[in-house]
Amino acid sequence: MRKKIAIIDDDKKIRDLIKQYLNDQGFECFAGEQGKDLDQIIQKKDIDLIVLDLMLPNESGLDICKRVRVNKVNIPIIMLTAKGDEVDRIIGLEMGADDYLPKPFNPRELLARINSIFRRHEMETNENLINRSANIIKFDDFEFNSQERTLKKGQQSIDLTSGEFSLLKVFIENANQPLSRDQIMQLAKGKELDVFDRSIDVQISRIRKLIEANPNKPKYLKTKWGYGYVFELTPQS
Repeated sequence: MRKKIAIIDDDKKIRDLIKQYLNDQGFECFAGEQGKDLDQIIQKKDIDLIVLDLMLPNESGLDICKRVRVNKVNIPIIMLTAKGDEVDRIIGLEMGADDYLPKPFNPRELLARINSIFRRHEMETNENLINRSANIIKFDDFEFNSQERTLKKGQQSIDLTSGEFSLLKVFIENANQPLSRDQIMQLAKGKELDVFDRSIDVQISRIRKLIEANPNKPKYLKTKWGYGYVFELTPQS
């Protein structure tokens, strides 16, 4: 899909030039001359990036940028500034602009800045997805999030004690691998199992009651007789 760009500049010649050039480069552009125009464009279109002039009538580009960020609008912004406005460029970045470009400029440089921002945001999005995926394991209706320390069944949260969470985390991280009770204790609590310590078995019993349809005939957390336990799991995408 074509990326959508909003162009806000009160100079019609510059505005039309940018719009035509970016349209020719495969973007879908929407132009206006002041902050009210930008508000209408954002309301009607799913904008991917804003090219925003610093000097505008009624409301400056700095004020618009600040207002947009205060309203939690995270669309990338490239600020167009006069060549000598070093202080304004710094303030623009502090207000939440992603980049700035001093006038006069070559449209190819603007294109390079736009593509750079899109590449950066794509990389950040992919990294966030990878990190989120690495922290979440799904099995049937359950979702286990190791980072947020949560277990859900559908939309319902399931309360876990600290010990139950640590134990379930060990099993999920070592899914389909039989673990002895000594290994489980070492991985969950970082200590050797005392011969009289039955806390592992008690917590396993509790976890089974939380995730198994029939705790007496477990589907996931199974006993390996004479050895320990195994958490049988087929992760879902």
